[in-house]
Amino acid sequence: MPNQALGQLGDALLFAAVVVYALAMLGFAGEQASRKARRAVTAVRAESKVLLGAGGPPVLVPEETVTVERPSRAGRFALALTLCGWFIHVTSLVIRGFAAHRVPWGNMYEFSSAAALVAVTFFLVLVARGTVERGLGAFVMLPVVLYLGLAASVLYTAAGPLVPALNSYWIKIHVAAAVTASGSFLLSGVVALLYLLRSRYDDRLADRQQPRFPVSLGAQLPPAAVLDRVSYSIIAFAFPVWTFAVIAGAIWAESAWGRYWGWDPKETWSFITWVLYAGYLHARATAGWKGRKAAWVAVAAAGALIIDYYVVNIFVVGLHSYA
Repeated sequence: MPNQALGQLGDALLFAAVVVYALAMLGFAGEQASRKARRAVTAVRAESKVLLGAGGPPVLVPEETVTVERPSRAGRFALALTLCGWFIHVTSLVIRGFAAHRVPWGNMYEFSSAAALVAVTFFLVLVARGTVERGLGAFVMLPVVLYLGLAASVLYTAAGPLVPALNSYWIKIHVAAAVTASGSFLLSGVVALLYLLRSRYDDRLADRQQPRFPVSLGAQLPPAAVLDRVSYSIIAFAFPVWTFAVIAGAIWAESAWGRYWGWDPKETWSFITWVLYAGYLHARATAGWKGRKAAWVAVAAAGALIIDYYVVNIFVVGLHSYA
């Protein structure tokens, strides 16, 4: 029998993790705001590098004097909060597993929690490796908080045993791979959207036009080339994992339903998602697609993944409706 008291503790910890993530998001946003203010001051100083001394000759200010930025306390605190939320999040999943006496990804509520954890983990790894700036966290934490908020409110399911159709050792293989790939694709979709935003911002500046909101947010983002490269790296990692998940699901389907593939709605949209991400990687490898075209394909693939997860699982009747 599931331990409901332990399950409620896991739910409470997940709620605490969401709160900590939200605070981290505000901290990252505060760092971006303070950085923008410092850059504005720097620009003003750079335009007038001549300081008039008290009755003396003009003095030229060295370039490094007007460009050096102090590390942001808000940014460091936000990163610490993100790491703290990550630990709480991990603990909530572990407790959920002990409460239900099984792996903690047996329904949409648990799957969403695990996939969001993968996205946050990937972000922390990228920051630790210096691949992306921590200030990107404001844009990463927002969809994570919304994703978890939707899971805890609309998709919530109390700790309990697996439905008979899922009671198989394949759930440890197929669904674990799907969780890893989905969380990674979630992050890559966010980065691809940010690339489009930054690219649009750069175009506005090149045309000597004043960017308006939300395009003006591009000023707070890393260079477009960096975002393009990060999105590609994440997809290159997640695609083989998603491929394995689809193959493992087909093998599980043969043992459960007597056929490897039946074009069930879930299978169909999983395949559509696979085709879009395969097309993204193929286009980059053969046609040299980079930048905006590739980013739009990545966004379309992320959209297909969302349809596969939310629309098909909730609104479409099929063999996977129990999910």
